[in-house]
Amino acid sequence: MKEITDAKLDRYMDLTSRALKKIKIDINVKFNAKKIAEDFLDMANRYIDDAKFFRDKGDYVNSLAALSYAHAWLDAGARIGVFDVDHDNELFVVD
Repeated sequence: MKEITDAKLDRYMDLTSRALKKIKIDINVKFNAKKIAEDFLDMANRYIDDAKFFRDKGDYVNSLAALSYAHAWLDAGARIGVFDVDHDNELFVVD
């Protein structure tokens, strides 16, 4: 699949909209930065593997979606400060 359809966009929009509605800020959260960084890197690598898998199958839509997820995990880690990205605003949303 090499085309992003309205149906595909609708599915992703619905998924993300439902996720946004479910989110609640937990002001009591305590976390281990190293564990969070390792988890975020693991998720990014898994999504990159998925992107390669989908591309090899010719499913460009899901490949792009998986790459977007991979970069989002990296961006999130940089944003919360568990990754040192040297203030790189070209690759990450950090400043």
